[in-house]
Amino acid sequence: MAHIVERYNIPKQHFWLHGPRSGPPVEFDAGAGMWNVYGYPELQEVLGDPATFSSDTMRVIPKGLMPEFEEFSMEGFITQIDPPEHGKLRKLVSSAFTRKVVADLEPRIAALTHELLDAAQDRGRFELVTDLAYPLPVIVIAELLGVPSSDRALFKQWADALFQRDAKISLAEPVENQNVDMQATLKSWKEMSGYLAGHAAERRRQPRADLLTKLVEAEVDGERLPDDQVVNFAIVLLLAGHITTTMLLGNTVLCLDAFPEQQDKVRADRASIPAAIEESLRLFTPFAALGRSTTREVELGGVTIPADQLLMAWLGSANRDPRQFPAPDVFDPGRDPNPHLAFGRGIHFCLGAPLARLEGRVALNILLDRLNPLRTDPDDPVDFMPTPTMTGVRRLPLI
Repeated sequence: MAHIVERYNIPKQHFWLHGPRSGPPVEFDAGAGMWNVYGYPELQEVLGDPATFSSDTMRVIPKGLMPEFEEFSMEGFITQIDPPEHGKLRKLVSSAFTRKVVADLEPRIAALTHELLDAAQDRGRFELVTDLAYPLPVIVIAELLGVPSSDRALFKQWADALFQRDAKISLAEPVENQNVDMQATLKSWKEMSGYLAGHAAERRRQPRADLLTKLVEAEVDGERLPDDQVVNFAIVLLLAGHITTTMLLGNTVLCLDAFPEQQDKVRADRASIPAAIEESLRLFTPFAALGRSTTREVELGGVTIPADQLLMAWLGSANRDPRQFPAPDVFDPGRDPNPHLAFGRGIHFCLGAPLARLEGRVALNILLDRLNPLRTDPDDPVDFMPTPTMTGVRRLPLI
């Protein structure tokens, strides 16, 4: 991977991309006050046991690190909820991501890809993220939710404020000592919440055939979802519904650029595009880490972790574990099996994974038709997102 690190100037905080790591699969970071889990079998255990490794991480985060304004609520954040509430909420929107619903979106995704590429061609330049990898999935998820896709500049502004940070959070340091612009984050959060609350209120007055109406009208245990749950659920769908595909598409293009012989194979055999995407997900895992909290004392990877501890489960590192993946730093679309953890595992397996895979497959196929070869611009360097727990590019100029 050394040449990829240098070629794309990959930040040091993306340590899993900088070659094999030494050290145990589970270790405590005293400076951050949390545990890190790096190994593949250890992560399988964490993700497969929600009773011991809870998704509700907020309960173990010190009060001083949490926002204090009244409007902030974690209600409805499906990524932060444990069973049985998690299963009930997930069931509400699972019908929007069935195999048939997703498959029926293929013509729309193809048409949008051509439209976006035509517009970029007219401008005489092509930067993958701005011209395709960001707008494509955000238009698709906005149309599914029922919010105007023309507001996508707003969505990007909010997503950047929430995710484009290089700060490492510590539970051991006072918040005022940490390089985290909480006010900017909270401002964007409030704006996004207000925006979606307005659309949800409008759906109560005038229902439509969209996902937001489905959330507004949904009942759990005979009761409608409270407003904050509807809004937070919509935030997760809007943000996670596009960011994963944006990173997936950029990362797959990077892999094909760095390994031109594999690009030639994929170009010649388009049936291999899904395998190339899966290998890209393993090698450049978009959401590289997930948080969990222990509900009891537990032994993991040969160490004992007390109850009520915060864990960072490093998917990006586990997907490079040589105990599971031979030659883990090689981009090999022929890798079979390829049981990567990029979309998680178990009850929290990514709800939008089928949609992200479809968008990636359709867009990549059209890119290969229209750009031969797919090549980054050596005079205009790739720019990686600085966020330590996410692997993706924010600028990827192509020749």
